[in-house]
Amino acid sequence: MENRDRHVEILAGRLTSGRLAHSLNVSKEAVRFAEKYGGDVEKAELAGLLHDIMKNTPPEETLDYIQSQGVVLTRLELSAPKLWHAVAGALYLRNELGIDDAEVLDAVRYHTTGRAGMSLLEKIIFIADFTSEDRDYNDVDVIRSHAERSLDEASLYGIIYVIRELLKKNRPVHADSVDLYNELIIGELT
Repeated sequence: MENRDRHVEILAGRLTSGRLAHSLNVSKEAVRFAEKYGGDVEKAELAGLLHDIMKNTPPEETLDYIQSQGVVLTRLELSAPKLWHAVAGALYLRNELGIDDAEVLDAVRYHTTGRAGMSLLEKIIFIADFTSEDRDYNDVDVIRSHAERSLDEASLYGIIYVIRELLKKNRPVHADSVDLYNELIIGELT
């Protein structure tokens, strides 16, 4: 991947060592999925590497950055600071790093919520973030098993997992996540 060393250096200055390791692991997993499912390996490596570039930025600074770029968050998004890094990350890639590939930007933008109509690259990053080798949450082995068979199967399992966790905590569920769930479950039924 072109500029990989430069991007790793930028990440090292922005992320904790643990988050940097996670980003490297997601990039590695994304490359593996791109090779397995016929995706663009370079884009997968880039999006996987940079997907969490804003993750360790303080929430107030992240929100200020998003708003300074003219993006208006929904009421739900404003109530969920854990989602901000994805929105800010896509903006940062475009505006600060000069990355203008819409597929890469969307993969970063939607890696937390997913959405209906995800591209192959978006699915790869969505699932690579769930399954990277540093992940050890309950059911990680189940989603890894699904990911070896189908990205859609893994996406359905993953979005159900996310929605359940949010409901357990009485947290709102982003409409994009609901749309992804509905798209995948309707696909399963037909």
